[in-house]
Amino acid sequence: MKAFLGMGLLGSNFVKAMLKKGEKVQVWNRTAAKAMALEAFGANAFEQLTDAVAAADSIHLTLKDDDTVDEVLLKASAAFKPGVVIIDHTTTSAPGAVKRTREWKAKGYTYLHAPVFMGPINALEGSGFMLVSGDQSVIAKQEAALAAMTGKLINFGIEEGRAAGMKLVGNLFLISMTAGIADTLALAKAQGIAIADVSTLFDAWNPGAAMPSRLKRIATGKFNEPSWELVMARKDAGLMMQAAKLGNISLAVIPPIAAVMDEWIAKGYGNEDWSVIAKDNL
Repeated sequence: MKAFLGMGLLGSNFVKAMLKKGEKVQVWNRTAAKAMALEAFGANAFEQLTDAVAAADSIHLTLKDDDTVDEVLLKASAAFKPGVVIIDHTTTSAPGAVKRTREWKAKGYTYLHAPVFMGPINALEGSGFMLVSGDQSVIAKQEAALAAMTGKLINFGIEEGRAAGMKLVGNLFLISMTAGIADTLALAKAQGIAIADVSTLFDAWNPGAAMPSRLKRIATGKFNEPSWELVMARKDAGLMMQAAKLGNISLAVIPPIAAVMDEWIAKGYGNEDWSVIAKDNL
């Protein structure tokens, strides 16, 4: 028997996928109606948190944050079955994941943080990516069940909290990419360029494909063989800001990046590869 706590878009689709495979799932959500809606798919929904976890061999969570996870688990623990396994898919802090892993182990329970890069469709289809780290014997016991929930299970080794940290790293990139797209569209708008033309450009040219190789190049710490000099990148950033200003459009991402470029140019790195701005983070 499985219990699933948190019936948002992700959690509810995880449950639907489990039910399709013939698993028995007890569900709970703070807003009870969201849990009750899954009864139509075969779930057993409960208004009381302790009723939802009673008799469950494993408990999955997709909640909001560290505080919510701690609050829900504390209340639910009154009805925990001895030896129950807690699988937490919530995006949380690394220290929070480490703390919960150790505290619940001390109480006789297994807690495994398994955050995901999955949207609702991925949860329903069993695609996307799930991250784990920590006690490898625990992961080995749960690997088959977790792998069935996702397209790829990525194990980041023995360090507790590493999966949580990696989830934040990935989410930072997603946020940065979306902010970059927003600036891209803003600059296009400022210059009277249609979104369709922007799409035509990126349908043909995919700069994202260069991300792995650029990351590896930056990681080497060698910036003295530039493919794009910092001073030239800064010149282009200036042109972008000028064009946006002429079109009465504000850019969110480029101005602070230009300021960082100025700092590195002032330190004498103007003729280095522009990615030298990442030097202090290596």
